[in-house]
Amino acid sequence: MNVKDLKNQTIAFAASGGLDSCCLTKWLTQNGVKVVTFTGDLGQTDEKNLATVLKRMKACGAKQSYLLDGKQAIAHAGCLAIQAQAVYEGGYWNTTGIGRHVLVDLLVKAMAKKNLKIMAHGATGRGNDQVRFQLAANMLDPKIKVYAPWRDEMFLKQFGGRKEMIAYCVKHHLPIKHSQKKPYSTDANLLGLTHEAGKLESLKTPALAIEPEMGTFNFLAPKIKKDFSVTFVKGFPALINNQPVNLFKAFDLANRIGGDYGIGIGTHVVENRFVGIKSRGVYEMPGIVLLGKCYEYLLQLTLDRRAKKFHDQLSGLIAEQIYQGYWFDPASQAAMSAVKVFSEYASGQITVTLANGQIYFKESESVKYDLYSEDFSSMEKIGSFNHQDSEGFISVLAVSAKNLSAKKQINENLLKQ
Repeated sequence: MNVKDLKNQTIAFAASGGLDSCCLTKWLTQNGVKVVTFTGDLGQTDEKNLATVLKRMKACGAKQSYLLDGKQAIAHAGCLAIQAQAVYEGGYWNTTGIGRHVLVDLLVKAMAKKNLKIMAHGATGRGNDQVRFQLAANMLDPKIKVYAPWRDEMFLKQFGGRKEMIAYCVKHHLPIKHSQKKPYSTDANLLGLTHEAGKLESLKTPALAIEPEMGTFNFLAPKIKKDFSVTFVKGFPALINNQPVNLFKAFDLANRIGGDYGIGIGTHVVENRFVGIKSRGVYEMPGIVLLGKCYEYLLQLTLDRRAKKFHDQLSGLIAEQIYQGYWFDPASQAAMSAVKVFSEYASGQITVTLANGQIYFKESESVKYDLYSEDFSSMEKIGSFNHQDSEGFISVLAVSAKNLSAKKQINENLLKQ
């Protein structure tokens, strides 16, 4: 699909309010397309007043501009990711991937109300977001057509990259915030900030080159230790520092507290994009890293050996599903349904200490389904575990060990120099 196919038609454009949004909205309208923009309020920190985004889109030629409230939705999705411990390669919590699925869900519902059938987005043809927009939209409504300007030959002939886009916006007096001096691009939502492109494409540019927006680097964090407690109820945070919170507030508080102490700020990852190329990103994820670590400590108490192994397998699968744009498909639904079984037992309070940008376990309380027992596990001469009972257990294990040796399957030289 190219811009000529859209002439005189009305499309729904997912607009963040940044350079791409401004440039594309103006360019589409100049080519005879009627543009209705939709901006998701996903708790992003880089836009203090989202009403200004709507005005910005109108100034760029949008026929109408709407704001979609997704704050609670992305907080809920973030909790599901925490329950699954869905961390992609190198420690990336899928913050942008989760945000795209939440946004598309909101957008598809809004399009149905406005009777719009064509969705447009500004995702690059080299990245993951184009896949997420396309697959999520098609799964939620297969009748929707998706237009991607960055795959349109007409657009590509005019715009080679950010330099040409900025020049175009300046020429048409569009209200962009970016400049030629901006060293990298940023995508933001409640769960975190993704910094990439520009100077960050060079691996000679350190992660410390970013200017943190959600907190500070750990070496600049306060030297005074701080305790942080979260009470989970069936996998969802219900209390932060013993104060009741809804899901959005839980992330908001965790972001502020974690960010102040340098948690999850400046995470460097060179990851494998779905399209087959590697990408370098530097991430800020204070809240989800902090809540995620507390939840990990809770799972250590409630999962037995087989449950832990299965949960780890689900974590890897779900992380990849989110990253590649398959959050809504049956495999994700089935995997998350399995995770929910474990979440039903994840209730209790975890307290950690924040210091020097690190998270240290302090204590757990009121964990109803805690499998850890000081009585059973004690190495001291107390408790109900009879050490002599291990004699038979070890004897059974030794049968296979002796058989391996007898059948010459043990090569003691294999691991030697």
